[in-house]
Parts: sequence; structure tokens; C-alpha cells
Amino acid sequence: MNPPAEFKVSDHVIEWIVSSMMFGAAVGAVAASWLSATLGRKRSLILGAVLFVLGSLLCGLAWSPETLIAARLVLGLAIGVATFTAPLYLAEVAPEHIRGAMISTYQLMITIGILVAFLSDTALSYTGAWRWMLGVIAIPGALFLLGVLALPDSPRWLMMRGRRDEAIDVLQRLRGDPAIVEREAADIEEQLKTPQRGWHLFLENRNFRRSVGLGVLLQLMQQFTGMNVVMYYAPRIFQAMGYDTAAQMWFTALVGLTNVLATFIAIALIDRWGRKPILYTGFAVMATGLGVVGAMMNGGIATHAGQLFTVAMLLMFIIGFAMSAGPLVWTLCSEIQPLKGRDFGIGCSTFTNWIANMIVGATFLTLLNGIGNAHTFWLYAALNLVFIGLTFWLIPETKGVTLEQIERNLMHGRRLREIGR
Repeated sequence: MNPPAEFKVSDHVIEWIVSSMMFGAAVGAVAASWLSATLGRKRSLILGAVLFVLGSLLCGLAWSPETLIAARLVLGLAIGVATFTAPLYLAEVAPEHIRGAMISTYQLMITIGILVAFLSDTALSYTGAWRWMLGVIAIPGALFLLGVLALPDSPRWLMMRGRRDEAIDVLQRLRGDPAIVEREAADIEEQLKTPQRGWHLFLENRNFRRSVGLGVLLQLMQQFTGMNVVMYYAPRIFQAMGYDTAAQMWFTALVGLTNVLATFIAIALIDRWGRKPILYTGFAVMATGLGVVGAMMNGGIATHAGQLFTVAMLLMFIIGFAMSAGPLVWTLCSEIQPLKGRDFGIGCSTFTNWIANMIVGATFLTLLNGIGNAHTFWLYAALNLVFIGLTFWLIPETKGVTLEQIERNLMHGRRLREIGR
């Protein structure tokens, strides 16, 4: 049994069930900026973990479509808080020489979590236990809560609150070397002399508005590649290819595995190839993969070989995303914002990510029912071709360039595509 069968819901309601979580995440990401500054990074993560456990339990116990939508809204709030706060916390506690690797590992762990969820759903699909599929995520949520409780507060946040002695104690536990601790404490104090004034800077400075707009555009590009269409509706897509329920679930798990493995390509190439060459490659691969999937569906998939070929093209699309727009958009969004407005700029782009995510989730089945499978995939393939052009005209190459140099170029009014030179 699945929720639509028990609740007798339409495709439109299914879209709302899917997209309600992304709306909650957008709200949570906005609230997280205030929460992380007021409550602190650790307490914000604790709140997110509690909301996640409550939301997942409510999903498993849902007695109506409306309850399920409300439960997923709570889950979304938790996810929004966590996706804003966790990278911020990692950046503030990690030693400088492994900071980039730790944040990249965070992105990798997300893809591994998606894979584990797909495998769990596949195992539970044989019993039709959809409530367990939704409710079992309370277990990792509870483990996350226990783990966060053991973490120290962010030393940077403690400094922001005037609690220098506590910050020094935390740094001593994290670093061990008193000389390193004093130097890092001095660096944090120097950084805090530059106050965040994002909203005022946005109103006053045209160049900052350009960088915020670029961050928003990058997140729109990432979401409208169509990646989350596949992640949210993979079983439905494989059903359209002619596969039964068991095959749908196993191929969905294969999508998750491909996503994990291809993320390593981005980690290996981002500082060797540069941002733009990887984006060009990724968008081209995604456009080709989805274009061929659309062509196969348009012609009808009559043979087993045709089914496997179509799956391979869909997996090629996944590889294109995971090696490019998936991780690189987040990297670029953090690189292009000037120091005084960085929190505001990243907050705007994160909010955009979740709103665009919601739009994609809320429209896919409508598109399938309205213009058909083939034309829906061709639409997303065409968007990826458009993104190649936008990358050429607007996206800067930031490989090997300091954040300070990028900021100087931006504020001197250089074209967006040239601020990394």
C-alpha cells in the first residue's frame, strides 16, 4: 500500500505532499539566519533535530493527506534550519587546512544519506509499509540529535556574544596548541570588526545587488536542471519506462548510488579544471541525457534493451548534475558575496534554492499530464542548453582567486563574468 492508494489522492495533491517540505525548508532557511545568531549554531541544530524527529513521526502516523502535508512542512522547517546552520558551524570549528574538505564532505554525506533512504525504501517496498518508509527517518534524526548534544558551541558565535573565555576554552579543545588558539582568536576578533549589514548594503549598493542576483540565478539554474524531478519522482519515471514496482525501487536506489559516486568527480576536478569548464560539461551532459530520455519515451520503449538504454541515459544525467551544478553552485554562491553582505547574500540564494525546489516538485506531474512524458523531459533538456549560455555570459571563473580579489572586482563594477579575473 502507498499513501495515494490509502488516501485516494490525485496527482495534484501528491505534488503538494512532495513540495510542502521544500516550502518549509525555505521558511526554515530564512529563520535559521536569526536563530543561529540568537540561539547559537549548536542550539539551532538541536532545534532542527527535534523538529525533524517530530515531523518524521507525524509523517508515519499521518491519518489524512492534510496531516501528511503538515508533517512534511515541519520536516522542511528542520531541513531548512540544518542546511543553513550545519555548513556555517563546520566552517567555524574546522581547522583552516581541512575546512574545504570538511564542507565538501558535508555535501557528500547528503548524497550518501539520499542513497541510504532509497535503499531503505526499496527494502520496505516489498511489504507496502509506506508508514515505515516515512517514519523510520526518525532514527537518524534521533542519532543526529544525540550527536549535536555532544558538540561544543561555535567559538566564533561565543566571540560574537562577548564570551571570549568560553571561546578560548573551545578552541583549546579543538586545536590543542595555545599559540594556534591565540592566533585564531585574534583573527576572529578582527573579522568581527566588519559588521554584517547586508540589507542596508543591498539597498545602497548596485554592485552588491548584482552579486545577490547572481547567487539567486545560480540556484535557479541548479534547480531547473530537473535533478530533483528525478530524485522525488524516480519510481514514477521508471514506471513510465515500463518497469514493475520492484524494478522501480531498485533503479531508484541506483540513482542514489550514481549521485554519490559522481560527486567525487566534482571534488577531484573543481580546483583543477575550474568552475566554468565543469559547468559547461555538466549542463551539456544533462541536456544530452534528458534529450535522449525524451526521445525514447516519444518513440515508445518496446524492448528490454530500450528500457536499459533509457535508464543509462537517465543515469548519465545524474552524473552530469552531481559532477557540476550540484556542488559547484553552492561553492560559487559562497565565493561571489562580499564580506559585509555574505550572510545576507547566501541567505537569499539558499531561500531561492528551496522555493525553486518547491516549484519543481509542485509542477512535474502536472507537466507529465499536460504535455506528456517526452515533452516534459525535452523541456528540461532545453533549459540545460540555456544554462550553458548563461554560464558563458554571466558566471565568473573563481578558480585560484582570493575572495578579496573577487570582492574588489565586483565593487569596482566589473562585469559579473570577469569578477574572478
